[in-house]
Amino acid sequence: MRAWGGNQKKNGDASAASVVAKGAGQSGESGMSPGRNALYGCGGTRLLAGVLAGGLALGCAAGWAQKPAATDAADREREEAFALERAGSTAEAEAAWKRLAAEEPGRRGQGGAEPWAHLGLLAAREQHYSEAIANYRKALALNAAMPGLRLNLGLAYFKAGDYKNAILQLRPLLKLQAADAEESQRLRILLGMSHYGLAEYASASPYLKEAVAHDGSNLPLLLTLAHSCLLSQQYPCVVDAYHQMVTLNAESAEADMLVGEALDEMKDHAGAEREFRAAVAANPKEANVHFGLGYLQWMKGQYPEAAEEFQAELANDPRHMQAMLYLADAKIQMNQKKDALPILESLMALNPGNSMAHLDLGIVYVDDGQDDKALSEFQTAAKLAPQDANPHWHMGRLYHAMGKDAEAKLEFSKVKSLNKAASDHLVKLMSKMPEPDRATPVQK
Repeated sequence: MRAWGGNQKKNGDASAASVVAKGAGQSGESGMSPGRNALYGCGGTRLLAGVLAGGLALGCAAGWAQKPAATDAADREREEAFALERAGSTAEAEAAWKRLAAEEPGRRGQGGAEPWAHLGLLAAREQHYSEAIANYRKALALNAAMPGLRLNLGLAYFKAGDYKNAILQLRPLLKLQAADAEESQRLRILLGMSHYGLAEYASASPYLKEAVAHDGSNLPLLLTLAHSCLLSQQYPCVVDAYHQMVTLNAESAEADMLVGEALDEMKDHAGAEREFRAAVAANPKEANVHFGLGYLQWMKGQYPEAAEEFQAELANDPRHMQAMLYLADAKIQMNQKKDALPILESLMALNPGNSMAHLDLGIVYVDDGQDDKALSEFQTAAKLAPQDANPHWHMGRLYHAMGKDAEAKLEFSKVKSLNKAASDHLVKLMSKMPEPDRATPVQK
C-alpha cells in the first residue's frame, strides 16, 4: 500500500509496507541472532521463529558430535571432552577441546579439525558467533570434508546476521541434497531467509516457494513467502499463497492484510478494502489492521471513516506514528484544524523528520494566522522532501497572501517544474510497462 512503501498522495516518507510481527523470543541454538534490520531481533520474528519450529529447529547437524570409542589416551581425552560437552559444562568442555587442539594433528581426530569444530559449536551455543565462525573456519582449513562442518559454519554466519556469507556456505550444500530430503528443506528455508534478511526478496521467493511446495501446511512459512512476494511486487504470488493460507486458517488477519495490500497494488481497491475489513473482523488487535483500512478510506476521501480507523489503531498502539499523521491530516481535510494541532505536535516530538507532518503543521498555522511559523514548517517540509511539490505550492499561496508576489512566483515555478518532472517520469514508466491482466476477485 502506498502509505507503507511507495509514493503517497502527499509524500513518500511513510514507513515500510509490510506488517511484520515483533520478536517471538525463541532461544537456544535455533534462536535467531541480531541482524541488519528490525526483522531480526535477538529472538527473531514470529514469522522466522515459526518457520524454524515444527521439526525444523536448527541444532547441530554434525555427524562428528558423537561419542567416540576410547582405545588409547588420546581417545580418553576426547571422550572426556565429549562427556563435558554433553553435560552442558561449557567452560570445562572448552578447556578440554583447547588442550586437544594444542596436540599434534594426528592425535586430534578428523585430521586435526575436530577440536576446532567443537570449540565452534560451544561458542555458537553461547551465541558467541564471531568466535564460532573463527573456530569453524580453522576446522574447515584442516578438513574441508568433515561432515556437517560447512553447514554449522553457514548457520553461525546466519545467526550472526552475515547473510551473504551464510549464502556462500549453504548454497553449495543444497545442490548435494536430494530434493525431498529433510536437509534440503532446512537449507531452502535458510537460503530464503538469508536473502530475505538482505532485502533481496526476488531472490528469496524461489527458495520459499520450493519450501512451501514441500510443506504446504506450514502457515508461518506461507506468511513469509507472501511477505517476500509482496515486497518484490510479485502480487499474483501473494494471492496464491493467500488461497493456501485460507485453507489452513480462514480467520488469519495477517493473511487478509497481505492479500489486501497485494490487491491494492493490483488496482483492485474494492477487493483490498474487503480484505482489510475481513482482517479487522478476524483480529481487531492485529498491528496495523485499522491503519491499513483507514488508509484505503483516506485515499478515497472518506475522511470521517478513515479518522475512526486511525483512532482505533491508536487505541491499540498510542505511539503509532503513521496513524497519528493520517488522523491529523484527516482532521485537516474535515476542517478540524484545531483538533489536528495537538496530534501533530505529539508526532513532531516522536519524529521531527517527517515531511508530511511539517506540511500539515504549516497548514494548521496558516489557518491560525501564524504565518511565520507556517512558512518555517513549509520550508522544512521542502528540505525533507525535495521532490514533493506540495510544500512549494503552500509556500506560494502563503507568500501571495502576505503580498510577497516575487517569492510566490518563484515557489509556483518550482511547483510547475516538479510536476512536469513527475509527469515525464510517469510517462516513461508507463511506456515500459506491459498491459496488465485484469485483476480477478479473490474468493474465500
